[in-house]
Amino acid sequence: MEEVKLIRNEMKDRVQKLIAQKDTSDGKANLAKLRHGIGKKPGEMPELWDVFFNKMSPELFSKSNEPSRSEWAIYISLTMFALHQQGSSETVHCEGRSLGSAAADLMEEKTDENRERIMRRFGPVVTAKDMPELSHHIRGLVQLFKAKSVKLDYLRLAEDLYWFQDTNKRKNVQLKWGEDFYREKGEDLS
Repeated sequence: MEEVKLIRNEMKDRVQKLIAQKDTSDGKANLAKLRHGIGKKPGEMPELWDVFFNKMSPELFSKSNEPSRSEWAIYISLTMFALHQQGSSETVHCEGRSLGSAAADLMEEKTDENRERIMRRFGPVVTAKDMPELSHHIRGLVQLFKAKSVKLDYLRLAEDLYWFQDTNKRKNVQLKWGEDFYREKGEDLS
């Protein structure tokens, strides 16, 4: 549980810094670097080390030759935030907007066609088998968020991604995302 608090703190610090600097040349450069890291493994791109590893709590670092669960969670969340924030004058981070809630916000009208369109992007995220696959599918969903100006809680996303990697907790994350998707509209979408 302590590790999850560290993840939230790391994400909070990084997202606040990226938001504060988003209109500066350094901020734009950092967001661009993070976008280039989409689809890569944490640590794979040396040009991201400063944005990603610098001042990170040592407890979150990998203790093996593979990225830790914490590194994956923070990395995917940061790269998706950078994609989402690109070209937006408003901050795209919004506390309390889970992945399921944000996906529900994409439903302009409650029609079968709209639900199927959203579920083509949301379903594969929920059922992804590993982090590279999850990252790939979240990217498509974040692109929809960006196009429709839907905000997301990136701290919560990092926490959810951490638990998603735990086979004993994954079903809880999937359940929560599904509940949030349907709770937002408060009606049967079929």
